[in-house]
Amino acid sequence: MNLIPVGVLGTGKYVPDRILTNQELETMVETNDEWIVTRTGIRERRIAAEGQATSDLCYEASLIALANAGITADQLDLIVVSTITPDMAFPSTACILQEKLGAKKAAAFDLSAACSGFVYGLANASNFIATGTYKYALVIGADCLSKITDYTDRNTCILFGDGAGAVVIGEVPEERGFKSFELGADGTGGPLLKIEGGGSRNPASQTSIDQRMHYIYMAGAEVFKFAVRIMGNAADEVLNKAGWDKSDIDLLVPHQANMRIIQASLNRLEMTADKCMINLDKYGNMSAASIPVALAEAAEQGRLTEGDRLVLVGFGGGLTWGATALVW
Repeated sequence: MNLIPVGVLGTGKYVPDRILTNQELETMVETNDEWIVTRTGIRERRIAAEGQATSDLCYEASLIALANAGITADQLDLIVVSTITPDMAFPSTACILQEKLGAKKAAAFDLSAACSGFVYGLANASNFIATGTYKYALVIGADCLSKITDYTDRNTCILFGDGAGAVVIGEVPEERGFKSFELGADGTGGPLLKIEGGGSRNPASQTSIDQRMHYIYMAGAEVFKFAVRIMGNAADEVLNKAGWDKSDIDLLVPHQANMRIIQASLNRLEMTADKCMINLDKYGNMSAASIPVALAEAAEQGRLTEGDRLVLVGFGGGLTWGATALVW
């Protein structure tokens, strides 16, 4: 079977208006700007408004991606929303977004792979197009992490922000598009990064609320060690599958979790920071939104030229990881 080459046709991003600075966090928990910047590289993050949900962020990013791709919502065949902060348990955020966009013929589903979710979404959606099942797909990575962040926990509240990034994917010339994917998971690390409350194991109750089980828990040191190792491994694997060398990469677009993790990935790939898209200082860790927002900003800033070779790589709760090599 001859597969159709699939690539990115348009990008879009949206971040909420409200900015939460390190200086403001100093008034909320025992921390300071210098400590946060030194440990993470984060200076500020965006926070969704009280009535703003993940689908609202998805909608704004999707409109831009559709316009940049030159197609309308009613041409979409598939919508995939990668998120760990859906509007509600069901219906899916993708179905809510489908209705908002008026994408009447699009199939729609959510995908949960935490910060790796966007790459997981790309891998899934691109297969539908590669086999000729669908023509156009909208893939979004979006999260409102502020809604599940404990702002009395100084170890986690400094890290997370809100945002959405979207891409329209479809058929591209043979020499362009996705050349390889690498996806993986290690469920033994699941307890290291989790929200215990609200699911079928621990349904919402007074006890779950009192025990603060509806907020992010992260074993920071262990997750850091995992991330430093797996980001490099995943990038190496996707390069091998694509038949590329490290020197072939024109731009690395990593998950924006921690500057020290990004630097470790650059060292592993023998790359300098000028070949890496970094916006961590402005947005913090936006989970599934980090990679697509960074990709959209790279496009906005004119850092992408047709024919450029990109590697997108991330890690997240699960524990999961994902990477893709693509020609722009």
